[in-house]
Parts: sequence; C-alpha cells; structure tokens
Amino acid sequence: MRAITGAMIEPSTQADDPGDEAQGLRKVIHVDMDAFYASVEQRDDPALRGLPVAVGGDGPRGVLTTCSYEARKFGCRSAMPSITAKRLCPSLIFRPPRFAVYTDVSRQIREIFRDYTPHVEPLSLDEAFLDVTEDSQGIGSAIRIAELIRARIKAETGLSASAGVSYNKFLAKLASDQNKPDGLCVIRPGEGAAFVAALPVRRFFGIGPKGTEKMAALGIETGADLAGRDIDFLRKHFGSQADYLYRAARGIDLRAVKANRARKSVGAERTLGKDVSSGAALRDVLAGIIDIIWRRIESAGSHGRTVTLKLKHADFSQLTRARSLSRPVADKAEFAAIGHALLAEVLPLAQPVRLVGLTLSALDEDAQPAPASAASQAELPF
Repeated sequence: MRAITGAMIEPSTQADDPGDEAQGLRKVIHVDMDAFYASVEQRDDPALRGLPVAVGGDGPRGVLTTCSYEARKFGCRSAMPSITAKRLCPSLIFRPPRFAVYTDVSRQIREIFRDYTPHVEPLSLDEAFLDVTEDSQGIGSAIRIAELIRARIKAETGLSASAGVSYNKFLAKLASDQNKPDGLCVIRPGEGAAFVAALPVRRFFGIGPKGTEKMAALGIETGADLAGRDIDFLRKHFGSQADYLYRAARGIDLRAVKANRARKSVGAERTLGKDVSSGAALRDVLAGIIDIIWRRIESAGSHGRTVTLKLKHADFSQLTRARSLSRPVADKAEFAAIGHALLAEVLPLAQPVRLVGLTLSALDEDAQPAPASAASQAELPF
C-alpha cells in the first residue's frame, strides 16, 4: 500500500496508477470532508479554532451531529448523547446546526469536483465518489486529481478534506478514512486484498457494532479472518449479506460510480428537551421541522409523493403515519398541511413523545409538482 499524507507530490508516472485501463480497472476517488459541520463552525468563528466543538443540541436529550477533532481526542463521537460527550469533555463547546450554510459549502465543493469529471456520486453533504478513469482535463492520474481537488477545497473554502484513491468504490472509501484528517491514501491494483486483510472488520461499510460482535463470536475480527471463511459458511451465518462480505474481504467491488444517484428521502427529526404530549406544543415543533425540511427539498430540487410522520415515545416505542399522493407534493403549504393532518390523526397522544420527525419520500428528481387544485386537496381527509 502506498499511503500519502499532507504535502503535495508530483503526478504519478507509474503504469500501475489505480484504474490502469490496460487492466480494465476504474480510477475512483472518494473525498470525505474532515469533521465537516464542526470545521465550518470553526472557520466561521475563529475563536473556536483549536477548541473542542460539537454541533448538536446541548440539552439532556441532545445528540452530537458531529464534533471537531479536538473533541474526538476526549472520546466524543457523532451520534453520541450530548450528556455523555460533556462528561467526557467538560469544556466541549456546542453550536446548533446551520444546515443552510453547510449545504451552500457542499454545493461549492461539488462544483470543484465537476471541473474534473461529470461522474460524481454524492453520498451526503460531506462526501462523494468520483470516477476519473477519463477525466475532463486529460490529467490522466487519479492521484494528481485527488491532490488538486484537496488543494482547491482548502484554498476556496478554508476547509480540509481527506481522499482515498483506488480502483473501486469499496477500497477508495476505506482509503479516505486511513489517514484522516487532511490525508491522502492510495491503494493500487494488486494491493486491495492485502490492504483489506489487515483491517478490523468494523471498518467495513455495512458492518455495525452488532455485526462486529457477531463476527467476533465466530472468530472473525479482521479482513483476513473473513477471507478465510468460504461462501457456504458466510451464507449460513450472514444470509443475503454473504456475497458482499465474500467480495469485500478480497477487495472486490464491481459497482459503478452513479452520477445521478437517486436520493430516497429528505427529512429531519428533533429530539425534544423534555417529553411533550400537548398538541399545541407538538404542532409548533412540527412547524419548525417543516421549515428545515423544505429548505433541503428546495436545495436538492426534489419532488416526492409520500409524507411520513414519526413520533418516538418516552419508552422509545415508535409510532408512524404516512400519506401518499398520486402526484408530487405541490409546495411547502401542501407539505405542511399533510404533516399537520398526520399529526392530527394521532392526537390526543396516549403517552408523551421525546422525538418528532417528518420525511418526504417516493422521490422523483425529474418530476415537476402540479399545482394543488381544489380537487387534489380532496386527497387529504382533513
């Protein structure tokens, strides 16, 4: 494995640049912004630089969306309860999320990507795959393109990004995490299996804490351990995931970078500071969530037909209600009307709730919503 961190290097002239077409392989880059939301907060408020910063709510029910690397040194992590994070790092500074700002920065970064290739597959606001097998500028080296992209992101946004370069998506994503933050890692053809063999299985995409525990109980802790199990063993213990695990343990991934990767849903949820059962209070919470989601919908240019309301009770049991139209939701007013109608269906509540969420799904990026006529309003049983 060739790992490159920090400083720029000269363009590779070796024949085994990842994705060498003579070997029928792709040149894939995975770019992942470093602690994206927290880094934007530190960039915009210089007083926060070098300090432990968390983005998220700091109340008793708050959860970290992300945190700076200074906070991670204390053991703070994304999705950690805020109360736990504050116990680990008493000096932790909380900032509320500013998704409109993060979306604008993400759009700026994607414009940089598209200067080098039209084949960009965003995974979220802060990461994307790029296929540069045939790049737009004729540079020819995936390594050099990754370096140029990282340098431009730094110069144009003031933020750092890590990148992985390899011959398929699975390996490129693993590589981007290898030398974080502000690092570059390259996995060349012929090096994938050895790279994967040395990794703990928890680094594999799709293997969470429970999967890691299950594998440990079966004596599987590394990629090498996984590669040592045959397909019949994997199918017996992991069912439909077996084929993926078999290929991943060997560094194999045949998926193409999909430039127009379909987004499945747009949504948001809010964990409440205290349990709420009042219909008026819940309607206020829902109104705030609708504002956040509609900004995301407009930013993404999404059009969807299904609205889903989620309520999580104090005992963590969950209640959902959904409504689907025969056409895309017309506008924010109709989206809000559906959301409030779904809430009205479950009021009064049998028990208080600790979380409220709303989602627009059944997305069609090409569809255009028709105006909500009086006849179409009949689809909503107010």
